[in-house]
Amino acid sequence: MPLVSMRQLLDEAAKGGYGVGAFNVNNMEQIQAIMEAARETKSPAIVQASRGARSYSQDNFLYHLMLAAAELYPEIPLVLHLDHGNSVETCKSAIDLGFTSVMMDGSLNPDGKTPSTFEYNVEATRKVVEMAHAKGVTVEGEIGVLGGIEDGHGAGLSGLSHVTDPAQAEEFVKLTGVDALAIAIGTSHGAYKFAQKPTGETLKMGRLIEIHERLPHTHLVMHGSSSVPQDLQDIINKYGGKLRPTFGVPVEEIQLGIRNGVRKVNVDTDNRLAITGAIRKVFFETPEKFDPRDYLKPAREAMKKVVAQRMTQFGQAGHVGDYAQIPLAEMARRYAAA
Repeated sequence: MPLVSMRQLLDEAAKGGYGVGAFNVNNMEQIQAIMEAARETKSPAIVQASRGARSYSQDNFLYHLMLAAAELYPEIPLVLHLDHGNSVETCKSAIDLGFTSVMMDGSLNPDGKTPSTFEYNVEATRKVVEMAHAKGVTVEGEIGVLGGIEDGHGAGLSGLSHVTDPAQAEEFVKLTGVDALAIAIGTSHGAYKFAQKPTGETLKMGRLIEIHERLPHTHLVMHGSSSVPQDLQDIINKYGGKLRPTFGVPVEEIQLGIRNGVRKVNVDTDNRLAITGAIRKVFFETPEKFDPRDYLKPAREAMKKVVAQRMTQFGQAGHVGDYAQIPLAEMARRYAAA
């Protein structure tokens, strides 16, 4: 089956009251891990690539790996999503390549570091929506600014520096027509999110609920939502790593978000931790090994376990056969008729 639009997956998730994990990739093993987890749990899948990932893997390598995934796992509704597009041009390049969903992160200026104005965000996002919807491609926007930095993208601020204003979120959706909206409620990119376990107040879950009440038909997105499990940190440190103590986003808070309109949940750091821990373990226990397969196989398996667990926790497990996959051309016709 061809790659499908993210809008379809999120619409179905809204009907079923569950969330869909969106997992970042840079290479073949990560894509394989996600697809094996999706098959094991019978889950739809969102694979996403940042600008940094596109540069690292090169666009054509990445896209053809995704085509192979769609061919080898035809039963899985599969989305290729651009994470944190920094400009209209970046989003266009992804759409032209074959991405079926793009994020226009107009919360920051094109430098990917400086918080932008509301007016700039609306203008840039609306341009991407017009361009994407003409081809049946989904658009995610962002209002408010996430904390931290990921792949060089981010203002590096605290997650509470630019929390999303509910009234502004409502206006933004009305002016742009985005399919999904990433909101800032205290989460941050990267592993070092919180010095202690965050509470619902730390994460401003009340703000999320208010936004959902204002925008009941808009799919909300939680970025920076890795849980940074202690056991994955321990494995890395046991085998020579030096991670500082840190806390991520508790799964129960994500599940609260899912009950209140969150349909897409971004996870990256947890998978990086799992991969790194598995590789360190091989190097530590069998220093004579030098075949990349000796450490990439356990790394792939470790990531698969994390992804499968998140798919189950987010509620998407078991929903792979609920609906027929809609081609992008048909999605384009639906957008034009709306």
